[in-house]
Amino acid sequence: MAMSINGFSPPLYSSSFFREINRAPMQFSPDRPEFLSGQIFSSKRQVLRRCSTISESPLLELGDDVQRNLSLLKPREKKGSSPEREDNNVILQKQVERVKERLSGVGNGEISVSAYDTAWVALVPDMSTSGWPQFPSSLRWIAKNQLSDGSWGDSRIFSAHDRIINTLACVIALKTWNICPEKTEQGRLFLVDNMWRLEGEKAEHMPIGFEVAFPSLVSTAAAMGLDLPYHSAFLKKVHEMRQFKLQRIPKETMHNTPTTLLHSLEGMVELDWDKLLRLRCSNGSFLFSPSATAFALIQTKDQNCLRYLQRVVNKFDGGVPNAYPVDLFERLWSIDRLERLGITRYFESEIRDYLHYVYRYWTEQGICWARNSNVQDVDDTAMAFRLLRLHGYDVSADVFQYFKKGEEFFCFFGQSNQAVTGIYNLNRASQLLFPGETILEEAKEFSYKFLREKQASNQLLDKWIITKDLVGEVEYALDFPFYASQPRVETRYYLEQYGGEDDVWIGKTLYRMPFVNNADFLELARLDFNRCQFVHQTEWHDLQRWYAKYNLGDLQVSQNSVLEHYFVAATAVFEVERRLERLGWAQSAVLMDAVYSYFTDKNRTAEEKVAFVEDLRRGLSMKTEEGLQGVVSEIIDFLSLSTLLSHGRDISRRLRSAWETWLLSLKDEGGAGVMSGEAALLVSTCILCSGRPIPESMVYEPRYTRLAGLANSVCSRLRHLRTSLTSSPFHVYHIPYKETWCRRDHKNLGSVLGKDHGACIATALSYRHSISPFPSLPALSFPRKKCGARIRRGK
Repeated sequence: MAMSINGFSPPLYSSSFFREINRAPMQFSPDRPEFLSGQIFSSKRQVLRRCSTISESPLLELGDDVQRNLSLLKPREKKGSSPEREDNNVILQKQVERVKERLSGVGNGEISVSAYDTAWVALVPDMSTSGWPQFPSSLRWIAKNQLSDGSWGDSRIFSAHDRIINTLACVIALKTWNICPEKTEQGRLFLVDNMWRLEGEKAEHMPIGFEVAFPSLVSTAAAMGLDLPYHSAFLKKVHEMRQFKLQRIPKETMHNTPTTLLHSLEGMVELDWDKLLRLRCSNGSFLFSPSATAFALIQTKDQNCLRYLQRVVNKFDGGVPNAYPVDLFERLWSIDRLERLGITRYFESEIRDYLHYVYRYWTEQGICWARNSNVQDVDDTAMAFRLLRLHGYDVSADVFQYFKKGEEFFCFFGQSNQAVTGIYNLNRASQLLFPGETILEEAKEFSYKFLREKQASNQLLDKWIITKDLVGEVEYALDFPFYASQPRVETRYYLEQYGGEDDVWIGKTLYRMPFVNNADFLELARLDFNRCQFVHQTEWHDLQRWYAKYNLGDLQVSQNSVLEHYFVAATAVFEVERRLERLGWAQSAVLMDAVYSYFTDKNRTAEEKVAFVEDLRRGLSMKTEEGLQGVVSEIIDFLSLSTLLSHGRDISRRLRSAWETWLLSLKDEGGAGVMSGEAALLVSTCILCSGRPIPESMVYEPRYTRLAGLANSVCSRLRHLRTSLTSSPFHVYHIPYKETWCRRDHKNLGSVLGKDHGACIATALSYRHSISPFPSLPALSFPRKKCGARIRRGK
């Protein structure tokens, strides 16, 4: 298993895991994209002519031999365009535009229609007492959307809970207005033939409020004289569940405090509407539920309820969803899916707009799935907290105090059972804890224990979503917490876990969110992953040539070590266009290994080590071509020249200075064999190779120096940990992937990292938006994407 001395690679992976993860998940004709790090010039004169038009640079002193040697790691010269490559680039770009178009259409939320809720809206009589339905278009929707077996519900998946409650509600609506008798009878026969299936259904997949609403519908059907099997064991059981839930939230509380029961009012009796009407949402609904609001309208004829339903019915052409709007939910989960699929860089402006929107409605008590809610839940709150904090927004962890009772956390007040995904998202949010945030420490401990227990008992089923591989998603989150997760590794797994348009959500009925779960996201992610991976494989091949060319094995650097360093760099800085940053990271880390191997040689005296460092420094300044000094000097020249050609910036002096600063730290330590500042050198290399206009004065800015110091401290702790686990810090530690040390003892790793890790996260995230985009260092849980000034909530 492997840990980089410069940071934390995916927890102690074995070398076989590196090679396993390097295989593409889908088989396409690979796209060979354009390299952006510069061009290949046919002569030194051509290089000099190009350089002279950009900058007066010491790189002009490069000799022909250096140019020839460095060509090993330059992009290979194009010999004509490949139609296949061009076609793949066009396909990828078209897919990006398709997803952009989808994301730009976001509003109050795209969500499928619920036959159950539509039936309740269809039951509303005309407000003028004409004896006709208030919403005849809802009845037309019911008549048009009966399935071939006589039922109503999701046509792509059979869930007895969903089909039965949808069908029963629609049969009651048609029977009430005495229309479509043949459809009514077909629905009744379906219920007679299938109600027994409820007894074998998974309790976790029971729709929200089913235990409250279904007994009420059954009573209505009996009163109407519908011939149905009313004496099943399941009906008795569901009546007991109804009583249990209603007892958890006393009616006095329900009439005075907004609770989730407002979402299921259609299943309630003996309600004080004068009190309840004061608990409506600002849009006129009862907790954004069309069915609960329709029931309230039938009972009260309230005009605010009427206006809400009119808007929703018009929006969905007669049908209504099980909840509306779902604007916050749709934005947050869309970002989450895009991030885990590794394609957010194509949609930075859309994501920025989404997060601004969510933050506008963030409250000290959290949020729910829609704006301006008087009820909050931990699932939406945790997802919003995690994404907002990751992107530099000022959100307080104290929000989770509202979801804690005793030693436990809950999603909703008065809930009957926990939702796996709610606690899963709480766990993910708790990973972003800053020093002193004890509430997140408690949330992390509770959620980790809860999820591990569910995992051990094979009970990772959720009451809010039926997804392709929830077990795998939870397993990844537990095995690879935030400090250990790498973007490309997470994407590699999530490409197989994401179900696309086949994932279905559980509300009052099954429903689908096409802007969250769709084939377009998945197709783009596959194209992008394979495109990036092809480039990474090509670069790895070139690195092996570089390793052989300079006989790095003679410098006590193993080929596995080169693979590890490139793997870590490629998982963190994976974008095709960031080739120079990736190579700068990997090659610098390899050469630092060579220096480290010299320092850990027990046969070397302290004086020899100091002399070695001084020779290295002198070699850099003299641009020697001998030994390790020569290799380091040539790599600096290569990175500097490539950055000059790609970005028009001369970084040679600053890059040499960064190396000399690091080497001086070794000398100042008296050759004690303890390196410091390696993280700072890698960060400097990435920043400089990116071509970003970073002023030299930035390195003296207090927050930057604090962040660099914390990063170095964390890396030092990890290096010492690795040394204690392996005989050599640059050899692969071989243990099977599924037996990772992180899984067995991740709490010990947290104690090894100490408070510096939390402080590092806090400083890095607060640093977002205050300087030009900071390079990704996910191995230290640094920010992964571009950002602007840190945003504080205004009044």
